[in-house]
Amino acid sequence: MLGKKGRILSGHRPTGLLHIGHYEGTLRNWAALQDEYDCFFEIADWHALTTGYDDTADMPERIEQIAIDWLASGLDPERSTLFVQSHVPEHAELCLLLGMVTPVSWLERCPTYKDQIANLSDGAGPGYGLLGYPVLQAADIIMYKANVVPVGEDQLPHLELTREIVRRFNNFFGGIFPEPDALLAEFAAVPGIDGRKMSKSYDNTINLSDTLDEVARKMKSMFTDPEKLRMGDPGHPERCPVFVYQRMYNDPARLDEIKMQCEAGELGCVQCKLEATERLIEAVGPVMERRAELAGNLDLVHRVLREGAEKAGAVAADTMAEVRGAMSLDSTR
Repeated sequence: MLGKKGRILSGHRPTGLLHIGHYEGTLRNWAALQDEYDCFFEIADWHALTTGYDDTADMPERIEQIAIDWLASGLDPERSTLFVQSHVPEHAELCLLLGMVTPVSWLERCPTYKDQIANLSDGAGPGYGLLGYPVLQAADIIMYKANVVPVGEDQLPHLELTREIVRRFNNFFGGIFPEPDALLAEFAAVPGIDGRKMSKSYDNTINLSDTLDEVARKMKSMFTDPEKLRMGDPGHPERCPVFVYQRMYNDPARLDEIKMQCEAGELGCVQCKLEATERLIEAVGPVMERRAELAGNLDLVHRVLREGAEKAGAVAADTMAEVRGAMSLDSTR
């Protein structure tokens, strides 16, 4: 970690293919942080079980696909540690021990827990794992004594709960863990092809695993300004999902031209979509092409995750030895 600003822990749950919303929202930022921070990135398969416990048959494939997306997006195993959460069992032990000192009332007030139980379809109600999700999340972060966690403003309450758990644990057992700070980032809000936020639950995504032909087909079907029905009608770029793509991928001078032409009714939606598609493919096409190559080399993907788990496991073993000693749990070792 010599010369680095600190240590980062972040990750994704393997619940489906990653899309350009993930790429613009997190992956580009993570890749840029690798030279500044000592980065640990986890594929959080245990976290995925908190809501997807009844369907795990394809979990190994979902983990592979996340890893491929990460590597294609520039996460470098030479500069970062990439691993699968369940391959480092110390996470479960630390979660258990943190749970001993975490009041249930803290977990019940968590915004994510309230949102999730409102959407549960299982008549049995919320599970213990869902309630304890923030404890496992805290264990993930502090296992590596992460100093900072890249988050958006909406995630600050979740990070503050981790900080509260750390303060309580340190109060009982000594200052073992640092309180992680937020590394605030502006995460791009990328619209899906139906105009809503891009999300696999809406089936409106442009995936990093898509072919360039699939990207073009999806962009062709993208919703536009509902008030611009035909060529010649004045448009409202600020209401148009396609203009968001122009803003992300076109140069500023051309963006001003597009805005003026659209508002004047001089630019049709078909032509605007074609140009946005070209700029998107120029920007993200190389990632998609790298991804296609990596998908044919699963031995490399598995090796990266195996070696990452070994590196993460070595750090986790040291942390847990310190925790057991502080809690007087190592007398027979």
